[in-house]
Amino acid sequence: MDFKRYLVTSALPYANGPIHIGHLAGGYLPADIYVRYLRAQNRDVKYVCGSDEHGVPITIRAMKEGITPQEVVDKYHAMMKDSFEKMGISFDIYSRTSNKIHHDTAQAFFTKLYKNNLFEERESEQYYDEEKDMFLADRYIIGTCPVCGNENAYGDQCEKCGSSLSPEQLINPRSALSNATLVKRKTKHWYFPLDKYEGWLKEWIVDGKKDVWKPNVYGQCKSWIDSGLQPRAMTRDSNWGVPVPLPDAKGKVLYVWFDAPIGYISATKELTPQWSDYWCKEDTKLVHFIGKDNIVFHCIIFPAMLKAHGGFVLPDNVPANEFLNIEGEKVSTSRNWAVWIHEYLVDFPDQQDVLRYVLCASAPETKDNDFTWKDFQDRCNSELVNIFGNFVNRAFVLMHKLCNGRVPKLHIDVMDDADKALVNDILNAKTMVESDLENYKFRDGLFEVMDLARKGNKYMQDKEPWILAKTLAEKPENQKLIDNCLHLSLQLTANLAILINPFLPFTAKKMCYMMKVVDRMLEWGNAGRIDLLKENYPLRAPELLFRKIEDAEIEAQIQKLHSGSEKKPVVNASPKTENKKMENTTETPKAEPVEAAPKAEISIDDFSKMDLRVGTILHAEKVEKADKLLKLELDMGNGEKRIVVSGIALHFKPEDIIGKQVTVVANLAPRKMRGIESKGMILMAQNPDGKLIFVSPLEMAAAGSEVR
Repeated sequence: MDFKRYLVTSALPYANGPIHIGHLAGGYLPADIYVRYLRAQNRDVKYVCGSDEHGVPITIRAMKEGITPQEVVDKYHAMMKDSFEKMGISFDIYSRTSNKIHHDTAQAFFTKLYKNNLFEERESEQYYDEEKDMFLADRYIIGTCPVCGNENAYGDQCEKCGSSLSPEQLINPRSALSNATLVKRKTKHWYFPLDKYEGWLKEWIVDGKKDVWKPNVYGQCKSWIDSGLQPRAMTRDSNWGVPVPLPDAKGKVLYVWFDAPIGYISATKELTPQWSDYWCKEDTKLVHFIGKDNIVFHCIIFPAMLKAHGGFVLPDNVPANEFLNIEGEKVSTSRNWAVWIHEYLVDFPDQQDVLRYVLCASAPETKDNDFTWKDFQDRCNSELVNIFGNFVNRAFVLMHKLCNGRVPKLHIDVMDDADKALVNDILNAKTMVESDLENYKFRDGLFEVMDLARKGNKYMQDKEPWILAKTLAEKPENQKLIDNCLHLSLQLTANLAILINPFLPFTAKKMCYMMKVVDRMLEWGNAGRIDLLKENYPLRAPELLFRKIEDAEIEAQIQKLHSGSEKKPVVNASPKTENKKMENTTETPKAEPVEAAPKAEISIDDFSKMDLRVGTILHAEKVEKADKLLKLELDMGNGEKRIVVSGIALHFKPEDIIGKQVTVVANLAPRKMRGIESKGMILMAQNPDGKLIFVSPLEMAAAGSEVR
């Protein structure tokens, strides 16, 4: 469809704590890249977001800090808004759900559904904390897990075994707030009949979005719909939130997942009197950027609400990202296992684009990915400094040295195949990046921009204008070759500024300053041109676009991360993030011996008890709800197939290790891991940088061969 306008949203962040890099990588940086690209094309786009300021966790935070819920949301709204602004997240509006316009909009939405008799009134018994005098949300009920016996399982999930639970399934449930034994009290709520929209959702999503939405989004939605939808309560017992606009609903508020997505509508109302153009006209493209934990709400519940209300456009796409882990572990705000944006901005002043680059380069677009400080350093130094920054700096330095600080003339008569190939590379880069951004493949788009910078470096290295300059006395005609090399290098630089702008806007602005051009040059229609900088135009002296990140800075961040959590630090022992399209082009450092503490001496008899054999990997797959584990099927020879669960998922992709020969401890006692019986152990070597290497035979060996 030829859309006339675009409405882009990012999930409303919860106003009970600051923003961390997992938030940024999930729903804000991808949206900002997309919006900046649309704006560069002069498309009509509005980017709306705001703080989600209702719900039980807000009241809990207020209790703990001895302040009011309003004081809690005021504090964190300001902190989050400041972090987003300083990171260059370019919302058209960053609103908040405590605003009157939002309360009015959410209540009007609820009232229309109520008047259309869409809600079901139900009375039920729910757990009540008499000591705190409040009904408890599932997350604030703890007890013994009926599956694994964990005594501190939550009312919605056991974090030890991963089982999904309800409060009624817990053994000896108690309050997470007061540790008091709970009682049940009757309460009335209004339920949205999600089951009545199951047929429509099947047609709209299962049939209509199969080849449109990302597989992770489509798969989760299909699973939910196939499992059967049930009515869902859209109200809660609380005195903090949007009051239910009914006379018999005292002490009731709208469920936070009912009112929060309506925040997109109220924020647009606050932004522009023409808000209905973006929400109610079919030629508007609505795109939600979220993390995978919000898929069901944005793809099933909110669209069903919009359908029930009538008159609103539905999301064209919901390009949800997976989770970003930190140093191999899931982000945990409760134990401070996080990299906070407001702290990063203090520790790395004026380095916003470095973080934007790393988070995009390792974005969890199709699977959970890992942020490590070592990878942050490597990507900055090896890619931003040595590739992108190096090319731009060399072009400017040589232009000032060999062309009097002005853009040299392009001599068509001496253009060779390398010159023409570079011009073609510039044109192709625009096409590739454009395709990637239109299809929400931001990581691939960033790679294409970096690859163009790599090609620029190679072009300049092959041309060697500094060598040609030494021959001018004998061959003055070589000045034309120098001119052509630097002219095209500078035109490539201008194109890099346009293409990198959606990803690294602070860098693009610096480049515009150096080139003495206005920001309008960054319009997307200018990409692919080789006449952006006019002949004889004077350019400013170069400024370094990026600086190297030192080892001491990285060590300080790792120590800071560990000192704020229960984990002990292992400095510079983080695995490098996998990304097949963002590999470094610098030389791989040689492996150094690992300084491991010696273990107790054993006898030859002890060693002879181990049965080490060669196995061949036949099949590999991720273990569900286990970021580190791969389930491997091994050929152990003589027709024996064996399952081994190995903690190598952060280092290897399943499809890349099929057919790999490995060394197996074949007589290790079986052990259950995540419900899978593992029969053996794969032997691995580990470099000081945390990289794992298979202990494998140098030549192919028969499966089952004994290792002696």
